[in-house]
Amino acid sequence: MGREAWHFQEFGWPTQFISKPTPLFIPIYFVLTIDLYCPAHNEARHYRSKEAMKFSSVFLALLAMVGVACAVPARHGPFLVEPLQGVVGLAPTPMKSTFQNPLKQDGADPCMFFYNGYYYLSTTTASDVKLRRAQHIGDLKSATDVQVWKDDDPSRNRDIWAPEFHLLDAKDGSGPRWYLYYTASAGPEPSHRMYVAQSATADPMGPYTFKAKLRTDADDTQYAIDGTVLQKPNGELVFAWCGRPSPHGQGIYIAKMSNPWTIQGDRMPLEASGFGDVPVREGPEFLVHGDTAYLVYSMCGASTPDYRLSALVANVNADFTDPKSWQQYPKLLLARADQNGVWGVGHNYFFKSPDGTEDWIAYHGKTSTRDTYGDRTTRAQPIRWRADGTPDFGVPVSYDDMVPVPSGEK
Repeated sequence: MGREAWHFQEFGWPTQFISKPTPLFIPIYFVLTIDLYCPAHNEARHYRSKEAMKFSSVFLALLAMVGVACAVPARHGPFLVEPLQGVVGLAPTPMKSTFQNPLKQDGADPCMFFYNGYYYLSTTTASDVKLRRAQHIGDLKSATDVQVWKDDDPSRNRDIWAPEFHLLDAKDGSGPRWYLYYTASAGPEPSHRMYVAQSATADPMGPYTFKAKLRTDADDTQYAIDGTVLQKPNGELVFAWCGRPSPHGQGIYIAKMSNPWTIQGDRMPLEASGFGDVPVREGPEFLVHGDTAYLVYSMCGASTPDYRLSALVANVNADFTDPKSWQQYPKLLLARADQNGVWGVGHNYFFKSPDGTEDWIAYHGKTSTRDTYGDRTTRAQPIRWRADGTPDFGVPVSYDDMVPVPSGEK
């Protein structure tokens, strides 16, 4: 009878994973395909017991993986080696269709965006600015934080809060650059101000150089934190932030900009409801849908379980520095969800899905009702748009919820 080579299937090896050949596995394959012949039994061929072959093949595989060349002499007769088809490998990882929150522990004041195939996420650290990235949204939770900015100037290297990254063209011939807006101070209040750093290229990972201190009031004497920027359809830049004085302790201000690092003209306070007698209006963020602009803000103390979101609404082509352009959105957009174990939701950021068809919100939420800043984590979920054009942020999802990944993720 003709010789028959030993096959991977004989001992349960997963032949569906055989792929590209490599010399590293030749010693294993060589030994495992030996045709053992025993003339003492009517010249019938006999294989070793399956148990023995399994043990020897696994042992040889381990040796080969550390670079040890192994071979077994054909003591019982001639042998045959089949043509090498490949090596044992791993099946491709299936594309992830869902993810679970949180995306980052200790993740207050998130800034999250998608750019050139990657999701980027930055949160408050208080001492510097770090950025992590991942190709899949769910992988952000295990991604490595990379320091992209740290300032040694003692007048502005403490309380570094709420960093935001915006890709803007200053129209100065340098092309689009990333502008990093962040809060910093010398330590005690009211030294908190807004600052800007600029990237050297169009890479959000930097490097960055210090660009300017934003003069948010004429005398540069007023508290200013949580700044954000919007480039309107006509190219005009506007800057919104949380400042003082305010009847709510600290409130929303807005001003025009002559370029990404310079305030132009006077600042204008915007009155915003707290939906009850609560302090603080902070963390403004722009969300544009069609010809409508929403200036979403957080209210109540960020350490409390009742931190929440609402918005002011204006036509995107209106003069944003005219208070008459803005109307109060009539209800809360996102608030605590006790049934899901989520409290203190706020200080958000908006980003587009990879294919640009969906709007998403990243925000921080608390895991308890305690009055503390220490339990804020980064979460994300999609925004739906109602037939009347108003946004539906939904209910803050729980850690157990499987959230479909953003549209277009590959």
